[in-house]
Amino acid sequence: MSIEVDIYEKIRYLHVHEGKSQRTISKMLEISRNTVKKYCEGSQVPWVRQGTSGRQRYVVTDEVMDFIKNCLAIDETENIKKQKHTAKRIYDRLVEEKDFKGGESTIREIVAELKGKQAKVFVLLSYDPGEAIQIDWGEATAYISGKKTKLNLFCMRECYSADIYCRAYYRQNEESFLEAQITGFDYFEGAPKRIIFDNAKVAVKEGFGIHAKAQDRYFALAAHYAFQCDFCNIAAGHEKGLVEGLVGWVRRNVLVPIPRVETIDELNTEILRRCLRYREHKITGREQTVGEMSMTTRVMLTSLPRYRFDPSKSITQRVSDFSTVRFDYNHYSVPVKYADKEISIKGYGNEIVMIYRNAEIARYPRCYERGQTKYRLEHYIDLIEKRPRSVFNAKPVKSTLTTQLLEIGRRLSSPREMVKLLRLCVDYGEDKVLGAIASLKSPELSVDQIRAFLTPINTPEKIPVEIDIPVPKPQFEKYNVLMNRGAAV
Repeated sequence: MSIEVDIYEKIRYLHVHEGKSQRTISKMLEISRNTVKKYCEGSQVPWVRQGTSGRQRYVVTDEVMDFIKNCLAIDETENIKKQKHTAKRIYDRLVEEKDFKGGESTIREIVAELKGKQAKVFVLLSYDPGEAIQIDWGEATAYISGKKTKLNLFCMRECYSADIYCRAYYRQNEESFLEAQITGFDYFEGAPKRIIFDNAKVAVKEGFGIHAKAQDRYFALAAHYAFQCDFCNIAAGHEKGLVEGLVGWVRRNVLVPIPRVETIDELNTEILRRCLRYREHKITGREQTVGEMSMTTRVMLTSLPRYRFDPSKSITQRVSDFSTVRFDYNHYSVPVKYADKEISIKGYGNEIVMIYRNAEIARYPRCYERGQTKYRLEHYIDLIEKRPRSVFNAKPVKSTLTTQLLEIGRRLSSPREMVKLLRLCVDYGEDKVLGAIASLKSPELSVDQIRAFLTPINTPEKIPVEIDIPVPKPQFEKYNVLMNRGAAV
């Protein structure tokens, strides 16, 4: 029994100074004689715990120990990380198979001793300005054009200043991976000496850690920007702990509540704004803000080369008779004048760009679904004007216009009128055309009325009139001279 210090003081006083017996002290203080015996000599004190409670662990037989060791040995042989015996599972098996009567805590203690578990300890790292940048991927969700979309966040963090950069992509493919790093270098205004990343297939061809062999295009990127690829060991996220924390920070601080945007570019604009604002943050234990430290880093980074590395997946395709080209299981339209011509297609992380003779002829958000065809009405309007009877069945029309505008077109007098309406949509945009139609009060609908509403009235420009017009002073002396000459003649 443990006692308070005031009771201990009374026991010692009565025993030492008054010479009371243990029995007498026990009666006077109304406590156990064993307690008095324990503390009266002063060999023990109540504020220091003396050993254990005295409870002995349940006797574990050799059979039980062999069973536990056998379970752990099987785990080592199978080497399946997520299907190993836990102490709880071993205890349950002992109860079922060996009729074990001891406690679960006993088995937990034995298993911990056999495994030799030790708390994880990490080494605090320090980096020089411009020495290294850590990169990683994470996942997030956003609503894009009203559709719930799973996105991939590419995160970069400069190790000295802890400056951050993040960008959202639809996929973790090679194009996105390379493009993200290039835009990150632009953001940091230079490249580091080392890039620290894990062993993802997008970067590593074979091997892992120091034995990893980089993918060909990633190796080319590293050569161009003069940085070293530094790959982590397997299951060693602590080797890039700075960026591991950044992934969660972006999700919690930038993407909560779940963003609702029209395009992924709009989302990336907001993410970039938050990254810039982070430079005002001051990390605990540091004297300067992230932005001030990043200025120090910027001087030490490797200058960016003049040639900008092209991260796209590029192919050459011949435009079909329907004025479309194929890229990654999908088709995209181009202007009809390029039919049967070979054009270059560049697939970036979030965009597709079509090029003919070094000139861009079309650009689309990249589609990662299969079997889709993306049309642009402006690509076909010239052809439809020549073949107006096709207007109501033309796929480029039906897939790009809203149902509302198609219904309005059927109210017009002829297919030719519908083609004229399409031309207005190309010139002014469908929203403005619908707004003009809604503003018309006449029950009869014609394209001329819509065009008149859309066409701005050219008001004559006002000619500025100067109020004070300078008038030269008359020179009568010259007039007199002329009169005198006339008289002399």
